[in-house]
Amino acid sequence: MADVTDETQRVDVVVVGAGISGLSVADQLTQAGSTVVLIEARTRTGGRLLGSPLDLGASWFWPGEHRVAELTRRLGIDTFEQYRAGDAIFEDHSGVQRISGNPIDVPSMRVVGGTVALADGLASQLPEGVLFLDQPVHHVRDDLRVISRDHVWKADHVVLALPPALAVQGITLPDGVSADVIDVASRTPVWMGDSVKVVALFSEPLWRSEGLAGAAVSRRGPLVEIHDMSGPSGEPAALFGFVRAVSMHEGIEAEIREQLVRMFGREIGTPAEIFIQDWSHEQWTTPPNAGGPPNYGMFGNRVYRQPALGGRLHWASTETAETYAGHIEGALEAAERTVTAILRDSSHTV
Repeated sequence: MADVTDETQRVDVVVVGAGISGLSVADQLTQAGSTVVLIEARTRTGGRLLGSPLDLGASWFWPGEHRVAELTRRLGIDTFEQYRAGDAIFEDHSGVQRISGNPIDVPSMRVVGGTVALADGLASQLPEGVLFLDQPVHHVRDDLRVISRDHVWKADHVVLALPPALAVQGITLPDGVSADVIDVASRTPVWMGDSVKVVALFSEPLWRSEGLAGAAVSRRGPLVEIHDMSGPSGEPAALFGFVRAVSMHEGIEAEIREQLVRMFGREIGTPAEIFIQDWSHEQWTTPPNAGGPPNYGMFGNRVYRQPALGGRLHWASTETAETYAGHIEGALEAAERTVTAILRDSSHTV
């Protein structure tokens, strides 16, 4: 493990966290001429963008989210509309009902190849020597010396592009960060931090030929909501839904298979495979004591728009966005705000 006696590398900006926000910050700053390192605890980039082509993390973006749309155009990534045609299904303990039309899904867009294509596209454009994987950061000193497993960097600015609660629990932050800021960060929920996402892969989207949209809501579970996750033109064919993290137990996959038959009928066939991504147990997403009902009113708190340590320590995850918090658009908004603040800082010249 590195410490301050190790050789220190000098850069303009250290970005902690290589999710879509951190990647966007690093991309914009390197294009502006800054020297940047982007440090990621995982052995991959993308953060809560995971899975190709079946999204195990974020799946959609919505009309009006212009940053995501512009990023897809810039990277040459195709998009397609979420499938919504057909009827929906509602289930409670009295039985299953078919609902005429689809009041569950709203107009939204998907990314060909999965949203991880956005992360992969940004990562591929970073200059050599910027990205460091498998390097958990454990300390940020008052002098903005950033210490990871194997490296030490000294920077003019540090960007925390990871959930605030994870940052304050997993990293020793500078003494100069106020107790009020630490308190707000510790109480800000992690988006998807209490989620378990389930994707069921089929050979064909046969629910469509039955006049179903693939959209469903259940009060019986274990899946509480379901949507079509098929790719363009229905290939690959998939449904996805969410399970409450507190409901996870051994044997839940069999219960999910039974529920899909119960709600959609045997006519849709049997899932070839079921993928379960429990974000509540992701070490580098959700802190271990993130229990209790989430207060999403903490998202976009004003403290995140006021960089600490005299404007040198920045918050840049989707939870910190003033608008679209929790969305990919929110992560890009937070990145945009952070880059603007760094490039405007009089102590930072490029």
